[in-house]
Amino acid sequence: MNSERGEKLFTGIVQKVGVFQRKIKENNKYKLVIKADNYLDDVSIGDSIAVNGVCLTVVKYDYNTFTVDVMPETVKKTNIDKLTNGSSVNLEKSLQPYDFMGGHIVSGHIDGTGTVKKITHQNNAKLIQVKSNYKLDKYLVDKGSVALNGISLTLAKLKDNELTVSIIPETWKSTNFKYLKTGDLVNIEVDMVGKYVNKIVQKQNEEKEKKEKITKDLLRENGFI
Repeated sequence: MNSERGEKLFTGIVQKVGVFQRKIKENNKYKLVIKADNYLDDVSIGDSIAVNGVCLTVVKYDYNTFTVDVMPETVKKTNIDKLTNGSSVNLEKSLQPYDFMGGHIVSGHIDGTGTVKKITHQNNAKLIQVKSNYKLDKYLVDKGSVALNGISLTLAKLKDNELTVSIIPETWKSTNFKYLKTGDLVNIEVDMVGKYVNKIVQKQNEEKEKKEKITKDLLRENGFI
């Protein structure tokens, strides 16, 4: 899902857990109002903030709330549609040139959603198993990167369209994952590198098939096959 504004980048390191206050329908778009105490001192109109991993643009703000525009298609294709008043949301401001790159490159363009199937304990960590509602496994690899609700994570296990990530205690308590339960919908953004590699390989295969087809057609036209 594309952001509402130009290309911005994030790291997948959640900076703040905000509180969703309300959704306002205006003509052909929505406005979301989010509360975020002690977070908006350096925010300006037009800035990008990832909300549960969705890159959105600030159109209004005060000392502890900000408002973003969001198109109906974005609401429909992400878990934003499931937010209710009081829902916790992960927040991250867009990456600046001087910022430390703590996670992996995240665009804020959601590729699909997934349903939490199981949450289990493993020593001091938690394993979250998610079944993707879209065919995203071709972009994912074991021990590769993925962002869930805007959180940069490493794949612990991948099988078909189900992925498992391991959550350390710090990530669990400092994000909205601490409220996560079985059946919840999470936003998924696959690794950008994986998408580019897949596109390159797909193009190469298409070119190969095209050349093979041309060769067979030429042979057939000249009576060789």
